[in-house]
Amino acid sequence: MNFKVISRNVGFALLTSAFFMFLSILVSVAGGNDSALAALLISFVITFIIGVFPFIFVRKAQNITLQDGYMIIFLSWTLSFVVGMLPYLLWGGPFTVVNAWFESVSGYTTTGSTILENVEALPPSLLFWRSSTHFIGGLGVVVFLLLIIPSSSPLRRRLANMELSALTRDAFMAKTNKTVYIFTYIYIGLALAAFICYILAGMSPFDAINHAFSVVSTGGFSTRNLSIGYYDSPAVNIVTIVFMMLCSIHFAIIYMVIATRSLRPLNNSVLKFYVGYVIVAALIMTVNFHSSGEGNGWADSAMKGLFMTATFSSTTGFSICDTGAWTSFPHSLMMVVALFCGMAGSTSGGMKVDRLVVLLKAFARQVRNTLHPSSVAEVRMGHHVVKDEDIHPHILFIAIYVLLLLLSVLLVMLFCGGDANALDGVVSSMGNVGLSFGELSSHYNGEPMAAKLIYTLDMLLGRIEIYPVFAVLYLVFGRSNRK
Repeated sequence: MNFKVISRNVGFALLTSAFFMFLSILVSVAGGNDSALAALLISFVITFIIGVFPFIFVRKAQNITLQDGYMIIFLSWTLSFVVGMLPYLLWGGPFTVVNAWFESVSGYTTTGSTILENVEALPPSLLFWRSSTHFIGGLGVVVFLLLIIPSSSPLRRRLANMELSALTRDAFMAKTNKTVYIFTYIYIGLALAAFICYILAGMSPFDAINHAFSVVSTGGFSTRNLSIGYYDSPAVNIVTIVFMMLCSIHFAIIYMVIATRSLRPLNNSVLKFYVGYVIVAALIMTVNFHSSGEGNGWADSAMKGLFMTATFSSTTGFSICDTGAWTSFPHSLMMVVALFCGMAGSTSGGMKVDRLVVLLKAFARQVRNTLHPSSVAEVRMGHHVVKDEDIHPHILFIAIYVLLLLLSVLLVMLFCGGDANALDGVVSSMGNVGLSFGELSSHYNGEPMAAKLIYTLDMLLGRIEIYPVFAVLYLVFGRSNRK
């Protein structure tokens, strides 16, 4: 492996975090030097020095191998987690080493789970830093890196092909270089639009920017203990629902609607399936809220039903309900919704609804072939025929995802004495949903240390879609075993 090219490009990723730490310092100064100023200053200096070090002492190298690319992706994420925990750890309070690690990983992976029992006790600058980790993680630490590398560089193309999943690239139907810029423009545009809409809906500018960072990354960190429910505002709820749904669909679809000034790009089979199953689930939740008495009439039940379905399907994790008090039916329904979640090419987590559509179409073809062995049945996505060699990786991904999910549940139960929250915590973590049920509905502070560490590993696996992690493990341990 080329450690020169690896170190320089990981340095770029760390400098991104340093930049947002600097912005958090400005927030602290603007607010009268709050209690997190020293922690953020020290964290900024450490992160900046580590990030800039390779540019001073390591010569520039352009050649990159497949192995180098996967190592850059893995190290960019994991070292971002490490520097991201520094402001929490240095500030103190409830942030032990494990708790600071949990909060950092949850932020960068846009999961949104928290160990904080009282979010509002944090100083504004630290709240801004939490939301910033969402914003960085939503776009992707490697995508920030790709924006800096010249478009003609072979390094840029190789890294983009590894960071963006095959589903994402297929969705954009554009050259790799253009894909990165499209994703970035739409991402920043949605963040600005959400910020403006939140202010118009009645939020303060500080709350608006923090919630805009969270909703565009489909993260879930809030500046309030009650999340969106704190505002008790239909306008804020509607703005949040709209942006949760927008940020969980292919950004290429949004781009094409704007570029062509036409609604024809919305005629997408995966999009129609996604919106359809969200509507069906929301209707079921509406009836459940009304019949259980949790909704104050049909209008309130419909608002809660749509909001909570959108928050789970988009993996945003905002809430206007107490999910800890839910009965088994809405709990189970939202667990199913949280498995596949939004679409590829968005900031949502989970297995992606695109893979569910591929799986269902492949299953239907297999049933037809069973009944009519001599027939030639094809799997089609819109007007395109999907070949078997393109179907198998996605079905394999679903199988591996489920196996890792079950293994994580068993490990949590093994190391934590049969933890009753294991399934809820693992599904929420691997899907980067954040919001959970029962004892985990508000925070994870009461969970054992081993459970928190397993959950953070699940968050990473869910965020970078499994394969890069195992590719790096194979590079490290596979190579050592061959010696």
